[in-house]
Amino acid sequence: MNKRPVQAFRILLVLATLFAVTMALVPHPPRIAGGAGDKVQHMVAFATLAAIAAAAYPRTSLWRLGERLSFLGALVEVFQSIPALHRDCEVLDWAADTVAIAVVLSIAAIMRRRAAT
Repeated sequence: MNKRPVQAFRILLVLATLFAVTMALVPHPPRIAGGAGDKVQHMVAFATLAAIAAAAYPRTSLWRLGERLSFLGALVEVFQSIPALHRDCEVLDWAADTVAIAVVLSIAAIMRRRAAT
């Protein structure tokens, strides 16, 4: 892969991560149009992060990317347990994050295998 797109995806990953973490930690996040539930919002956020991460780090093990992203999801939940944030720490939110990551990175694995042939 050309270096320019990879660098652009890496910048996008940083920005998307900052946005996702900020939205996860603000005491009163904005409501999403259409009323998407909390788990759906988690899955969309982490599926997006996983897709960007796979493009940003094309030579990195997808297992490693998944592990790091899942850890980020767990860390968000730990921070949400801080009473001053008025957020809820839920293991099922982390599970939703991890499922979304696994699905997207599984698709990325298939795409990487096809590109290698």
